Amino acid sequence: MKSLAPLLATAGLVAASLPLLSATQAAAAPAADYRPQQPSWHRCSPEQPASYECASIKVPLDYQQPHGRTIDLAISRIRSQDPAKRHGVMLLNPGGPGGPGLDLPLMMDAEMPKEVRDRYDLIGFDPRGVGASSPVSCGLTDTEQNFDRPYRPETFPSDVAWARTIADKCREKAGSVLPHITTRNTARDMDAIRAALGERKLSYLGYSYGTYLGAVYTQMFPSRTDRVVLDSGVDPGLLWRGLLQSWASEAEPAFARWTRWTAERDGEYRLGATPEAVSATFWGLVARADREPIDFQGLKLTGDDIRSTRALFFYPQQAAPLVSALKAAAEGAPQPPGLTVPDLKKVLQRTSVPATDNVIAVFWSVMCGDTDSWPRDPGQYARDAARDKARYPLYGDFASNIKPCAFWQRPTEAATPMKTRADVLTVQNEWDSQTPLASGQGLHRSLKGSRMVLAQSGEGHGVYLADPNSCANAPVNSYLATGRLPARDVTCGATPGPVQRRDALPAPAPLPFPAGPQRF
Repeated sequence: MKSLAPLLATAGLVAASLPLLSATQAAAAPAADYRPQQPSWHRCSPEQPASYECASIKVPLDYQQPHGRTIDLAISRIRSQDPAKRHGVMLLNPGGPGGPGLDLPLMMDAEMPKEVRDRYDLIGFDPRGVGASSPVSCGLTDTEQNFDRPYRPETFPSDVAWARTIADKCREKAGSVLPHITTRNTARDMDAIRAALGERKLSYLGYSYGTYLGAVYTQMFPSRTDRVVLDSGVDPGLLWRGLLQSWASEAEPAFARWTRWTAERDGEYRLGATPEAVSATFWGLVARADREPIDFQGLKLTGDDIRSTRALFFYPQQAAPLVSALKAAAEGAPQPPGLTVPDLKKVLQRTSVPATDNVIAVFWSVMCGDTDSWPRDPGQYARDAARDKARYPLYGDFASNIKPCAFWQRPTEAATPMKTRADVLTVQNEWDSQTPLASGQGLHRSLKGSRMVLAQSGEGHGVYLADPNSCANAPVNSYLATGRLPARDVTCGATPGPVQRRDALPAPAPLPFPAGPQRF
């Protein structure tokens, strides 16, 4: 085993810090001097409807210097077809961080009920640094883009080297831009879009990471906030390492639920007649794959590969067939007949390679640039990962292992405190692998004045319009159509049986199964 001493000795070799502004100081910064130009709209594409229009506006790279360097912000719209019912504009965000959103008006135009759709011009945008909005890159290789890294003492030095390499490459290739790719600056961009459209207020629908972005907007621009729906919530108190770690802690009750569900169907899956037996079968497969990889669907799976499918256990009807098929493969037996087995290449994201590293470059910019709470000592990550591997055996070490933020340039602003009342609607499935229930509840608690719609027993990341039968759709539609929040929090029962989720939901949502284990 290589000594950690050289790695620990150089842990402090991070780029020089920029001055850290408090949220109060930053809110009072001279961004008010900036006035966006009116967009020049044009048809987005001959292949798309003429009603789907695109444009771009210039916004400051650094809002502390509003007349300095600018970047392009790509926006899109589909206007309301009923001026008499039109209430205003609704900005849309799919999550990420790093998720493009230009095409969201097309998706929502097709899915929203008429009583909601008529009231808004639907506005999409690629957030700063993403897609068509002055995209950034760190020049990362395919391997470097994967951060699902299990902790083992013998491989931890290479994990530290990986994290340092990501930070170094990002700093070298885009160091003048990445410090400004943050949630607070994207919220400022949202307000620039509002101003460019000539609107007094902004309504908003955000999924996943987009819930935190929307929450930050409500705090920075409360007087300009209109009707806001935050779907699949990010707890502001977990930024950002804590949210990754919640993937581990909240996978454990999901796994326990899966063992109960599967034990009740032992005649179909043959994994054990009790929850304890099902669990023993699973961990036996993990141990077997650690000794000798299992050949399955053209992959050679290690125990770590199997554990990294943690998101799948939020969906018992998909996890049980997969584990049953893995058991057969490990035993050299024929695949069980009649089972629909997920494509593990999709679950592990091994079917295609991103054309660029744009998404992951923005991901790390936001993860590391939003908060200064990341440990700077690699040894802290090693200790935490070892502890959490024992505490949360399915995914604990993955979640707590070292990340590039250990070596990232320190943020230019403090995180946004959630102190201002926000009369918004939060929406949550009970069984969400990416923003677990505890995270959604944390967002709701943070936003005083908010209401929560909880789809009890609901599965999936993304609720509103993701499942056409979700009980959450009706209260969301009512709020968006009338502006009236429910009098109290709403808990409704999810529709029993297989969830018929729409593929039209924004891409970061795992449809029809969790295909995006590294996204919010």
